[in-house]
Amino acid sequence: MTDDSRYEAVRSRDARFDGVFFLGVRTTGIYCRPSCPAVTPKRENVSYHPTAAAAQRAGFRACRRCRPDAVPGSAEWNVRADLVGRAMRMIGDGVVDREGVAGLADRLGYSARQVQRQLTAELGAGPVALARAQRGHTARVLLQTTSLPVTEIAFAAGFASVRQFNDTMREIYARTPSELRGAAARGGHGRSAVRGGAPSGRSGDTVGAGGVPLRLAYRGPYAARQMFDFLQRRAIDGVEETVGEVGARTYRRTLRLPYGTGVAEIDERTGAPGADSGWLECRLHLADLRDLTTAVQRVRQLFDLDADPFAVAERLGADEVLGPLVARWPGLRSPGSADPHELAVRAVLGQQITVAAARTLGGRLVASYGKPLAAPDGGLTHLFPDAGTLATAPLGELGMPERRRATIRTVAAALADGTVQLDAGANRDEASQALLALPGIGPWSAGYMRMRALGDPDVFLSGDVGVRQGLALSGGDAGRAASWRPWRSYALHHLWNLAAAPG
Repeated sequence: MTDDSRYEAVRSRDARFDGVFFLGVRTTGIYCRPSCPAVTPKRENVSYHPTAAAAQRAGFRACRRCRPDAVPGSAEWNVRADLVGRAMRMIGDGVVDREGVAGLADRLGYSARQVQRQLTAELGAGPVALARAQRGHTARVLLQTTSLPVTEIAFAAGFASVRQFNDTMREIYARTPSELRGAAARGGHGRSAVRGGAPSGRSGDTVGAGGVPLRLAYRGPYAARQMFDFLQRRAIDGVEETVGEVGARTYRRTLRLPYGTGVAEIDERTGAPGADSGWLECRLHLADLRDLTTAVQRVRQLFDLDADPFAVAERLGADEVLGPLVARWPGLRSPGSADPHELAVRAVLGQQITVAAARTLGGRLVASYGKPLAAPDGGLTHLFPDAGTLATAPLGELGMPERRRATIRTVAAALADGTVQLDAGANRDEASQALLALPGIGPWSAGYMRMRALGDPDVFLSGDVGVRQGLALSGGDAGRAASWRPWRSYALHHLWNLAAAPG
């Protein structure tokens, strides 16, 4: 984008660019999202920043009206597979908070100095500043949605000390933690649909009673029914469940997190304050609040909430085959995963069998090898088996051919020892090559894992039965797929939807 196009987006309050860039207003010292409803500042008083952290580093504080620190994440980080894109996905998952910049650099395979230099050059802020902005946002969510003591919130958000926490909150929000909590209690917290989470009308809930209530923001239209249909058809007993009727369902699942376990609940009914934005209601029940940032990011990945449906529709909607499908299902997303290791095992379970059969096998696997929760939570009873356990498991309970059981053990062992890396920020090409080198893993399995476990928006499974059916029904052919780049994963889901649609 040029400065001319950025200012035009600000002047027209175009929500499509929320999260793509931020504007700092020199006369007020605040920074905003492009769609901020405040009076448009004069062009000569505006500066542009690629991230909220960059705006904060330049000395701007967050606007209290539009909450620019909490817009949906940029879809660029899912599209990009370079150092910056991988680093941003890792920072979002909390790697810097848990392992520091050295740990981030080690995972990326670069020196800490190289990572610092490249992030600062492209994003206007280094990994510490980016992680600090994320900690500040997490702390604000906890202040405004729970009654936890301020000291406990400081450490739960990842701050090293209460003093650091207080200084950061005053610098970013121009308010003390107590003032932020007081504003929420009075209903003065501003726009509540935010990237990580915000008050959902229940400020003051305790974590033990109702979990942490959040509103998970997304941009543009969102095909919630298709997303919940997709997850419901594949829900594995003990780990996942969907309760309620179509249009008002709640998807629930267990989470394995760095510091403990959790349960996530996401409601199908969407909230929409405008034509270009909305949110999903979510509640997180966590054994350790330090996992909040990571849990939010895992849910966002699963529901593909940082996607750019405008860019997808611009490319796919112009195609004569996919155009009618894009119009039929606006805002269709490409589901990710809440646990990449789990998704890899499930991909093997699903080889050459129906979705229903794979779901049955998954239930047997969980019942035999999953870790039981301390207490059942509705239909949720277990965590999905970890890779180390499955690497040596006999798997006789599954009733599968030994060759398929061996593939599960091989994949699990490769995940456990790091031969295959599917974590946030993994190199997608290297992961695909490592997967294809394993016995029993072919292009379909590797592609499916790349699409869902690694969130790649540009995967096309040309040999998939559902894709072939969708192409036949739409009158298209696989040769057209090259023109659908870089959004072939979304094209694939449109074809799957068409194949599964009644009549």
